[in-house]
Amino acid sequence: MRLTRPLAALTVAAALLAFAAPPASAARPWREGPVATVGKLIWETAGGRLGLCSGAVVDAPNGSVVATAAHCVRNATSPEPPDEVWFVPGYHHGRDSYREDGWPVTGFHTPAGWDVARETAQILPHDYAFLTLGRRDGRTVQEVSGANRLAFEPVPEGGRVAVLGYPAVSPYDGETLHYCAGETNVLSADEAEAPNVGGLLLSGCDLTAGSSGGPWLTGYDPASESGTLVAVMSVGSGDGHVVGRPFPEAARALFAAASGG
Repeated sequence: MRLTRPLAALTVAAALLAFAAPPASAARPWREGPVATVGKLIWETAGGRLGLCSGAVVDAPNGSVVATAAHCVRNATSPEPPDEVWFVPGYHHGRDSYREDGWPVTGFHTPAGWDVARETAQILPHDYAFLTLGRRDGRTVQEVSGANRLAFEPVPEGGRVAVLGYPAVSPYDGETLHYCAGETNVLSADEAEAPNVGGLLLSGCDLTAGSSGGPWLTGYDPASESGTLVAVMSVGSGDGHVVGRPFPEAARALFAAASGG
């Protein structure tokens, strides 16, 4: 199978997988509706259209950090972050009120390895980012919505994982939260080419553009609407295979910069 592009509809180099992974559930609406700790990133593009990605609040000292994909922040055609980005936790049919409902992004933190001047295949292992948010009415996003625990590598094999996001390409409209579920499969050198080694694979998952940056959660608790975030949505094959990027040990410093810790 060929993973050809990040789910935000960006062109990237091909990354091959040697064989299909065990099947996972196809994307379907999250049964409880919106999740307080998961949301949508929205910004206005130069052409006047809305840019869309997904993200999740993570527990941080400043209460104001969202994890997402690096390609949502910087890419070859837009090497600098958008001027104004908003994160809307628990988003549900709120396209017309995202500024009123959301928290403004005040800081963008991508790893040094995410150098968009290089070939995408060379930088895909670094497709994760942390965003710092401002306060709204004097309150942090974590005070209002709660947060997910953030886990760093290694990610255990075989645990159940739920992959959440806001797919915005047909048959989806980006207005409701969808998910896939399955077991974590950490890709080895025998299963994938270098850009995806160490990534997490789910098959049978048709999440589309807009779900980029969405959380891969283990141990989800319906009461707190949170779990442990082990990766963010990175790339898809276009035929039902998606890869999440876990956080290496080197990401701890990046997280500290975003969280004021």
